[in-house]
Amino acid sequence: MKVLLFGGAGYIGTHVAMAFLDRGDEVGIYDNLSSGLKSNISPNAKFYEGDIMDAEHVGKVLSEGWDAVVHLAAFKAAGESMLKPEKYSLNNITGSLNLITECVKHNVMNFILSSSAAVYGEPAYLPVDEKHPKNPTNYYGYTKYCIEQNLEWYSKLKGLRYAALRYFNAAGYDCDLRMTGLERNPANLIPVVMEVAEGKRPNLLVYGNDYPTEDGTGVRDYVHVSDLADAHVMAADYLLKNGENLVVNLGSETGLSVQQILDAARRITGRPIPAQYVARRAGDPAKLVATSKLAHKLLGWEAGRSDLNTIISSTWAVYEENMRKFGKI
Repeated sequence: MKVLLFGGAGYIGTHVAMAFLDRGDEVGIYDNLSSGLKSNISPNAKFYEGDIMDAEHVGKVLSEGWDAVVHLAAFKAAGESMLKPEKYSLNNITGSLNLITECVKHNVMNFILSSSAAVYGEPAYLPVDEKHPKNPTNYYGYTKYCIEQNLEWYSKLKGLRYAALRYFNAAGYDCDLRMTGLERNPANLIPVVMEVAEGKRPNLLVYGNDYPTEDGTGVRDYVHVSDLADAHVMAADYLLKNGENLVVNLGSETGLSVQQILDAARRITGRPIPAQYVARRAGDPAKLVATSKLAHKLLGWEAGRSDLNTIISSTWAVYEENMRKFGKI
């Protein structure tokens, strides 16, 4: 298979590229390096530096002929999206429409979207399945749902086949330490915990310890990034084989609390990781857990690396590697 990854130099994109390369596929990576790292790009992948806002350049690269594209080139900080909706509308919506339009123009008719559980908003019931109402509570989630809706229309009108993969919380790193470039300015819980462990931050702010959960802290569904990467390969195969669209959740189906993650990180790193418990953030649900039964059924996908120990230990291994590199240990 010949597959082109937009945003393939980022955290998730790098792992997706590895998954395709591991089985011998031809991989191209298109990235503007605004958050991705050139050092994370495999020498076995062909690199194109560019922005999805540049429709002419996107079209030129697509004209080389590809079996499928994977779209990971989106801004993803939910909090920032509420402060800078114009940034998210331009890149996530306009940029995606550029990409979709150019794919159709150049007859690249298999499209895999990195989507998000943020399309659902506040859970009306648990576990969240694909039929759950779509009611995003942040602008980032809205942009992802908007892209999904446009893909549905382009499928009806132009015959584009697509897979929308709704991730829950991506976590962990390649267990063989093949990807050691860290995310820039991370906002997600586990990288922040690691930055406290390495001494880059003074403490962890835990937003709420009075939720109706077992230990009072919020519970989320974490899925190992290498499991997510496998799902992209399976989704590409599914589109090429079946010619049918696919919309699935990708989660571990197991909820982990903030306190569980903090305790595991303290144990695995051997570091104290100071934490300060503060008030809940508005709009944060007590618990958000997926069902991934549809992905199991249609793709044969399993979240085999998404246990707590593997997620934390694979992440800490990369942080330790970076500390060694820069003489911090």
